Amino acid sequence: MTLPPAQQKELERAVALLESPRFAIRLANIAGKPLDSILGAVPGLNGALHGVLRNAILRCLTVAIESQDAEAFAPSSWRPKTLTGLSGGIGGMFGALALPVELPFTMTLMLRAIADIARHNGEDLRALEPRLACLQVFALGDRKSDAGAAVSYYAARTTLIKLTGDVMASLVERTALDASAPVVTRLVTEVVSRFGLVLSERAAAGAIPLLGALGGATLNVMFMDHFERVAQAHFTLRWLERVYGSEVIAELYRVAAGGAGVRSLPALSG
Repeated sequence: MTLPPAQQKELERAVALLESPRFAIRLANIAGKPLDSILGAVPGLNGALHGVLRNAILRCLTVAIESQDAEAFAPSSWRPKTLTGLSGGIGGMFGALALPVELPFTMTLMLRAIADIARHNGEDLRALEPRLACLQVFALGDRKSDAGAAVSYYAARTTLIKLTGDVMASLVERTALDASAPVVTRLVTEVVSRFGLVLSERAAAGAIPLLGALGGATLNVMFMDHFERVAQAHFTLRWLERVYGSEVIAELYRVAAGGAGVRSLPALSG
């Protein structure tokens, strides 16, 4: 099957966004330093950030589940990025000590921006599943550009759909989030494991002199921009899947990404 020219262009744009250089590479290019300079800037950073990141993901998950009205996902074209930059600037003055406060606030703002992109691509955010699909974006932002990238994207989504489905099933008779529930723990752990690399890259970049001089505000705006790119691609693909079917779009994605040797992709149900 082939798509109409306009839809094919949207598909190719989504592929380009997902297959573009990772966040760390973009930072390294700006700093004029190799990738390992960023990843090695703060040894053991992932372990130090794990608890902070878990709390931030839980807060975003709570917002996504408990926002039964439209207020938490109200459209705002400028406010999330502006406030994210301000929070990064303020947090930059206090360094790592500010992260437990700054990161949950920043990620909640990012969730709002992601929701705006979802709405623009036809998602009905009055329903829980699209709101949880917004949270999934945080787990799709560590993509590597390699021969198996197309499979990795759809494999990640298949895992996330299963985990979010389990969370939705556990909420049939409740609207409040039980952070200790096994289904919630599994989902949060999956997001943390994928999001942690990008977060460590962002935090480690602060140790690089040039990027440090640019300030926490610039890093946060770049951080926001990175996940807005991922969200735009993610929700474009979801829109195309609603129109043409998930298996068709997955195969066309593979072809557009040039994933030679990839024979099949998992079908998606959400």
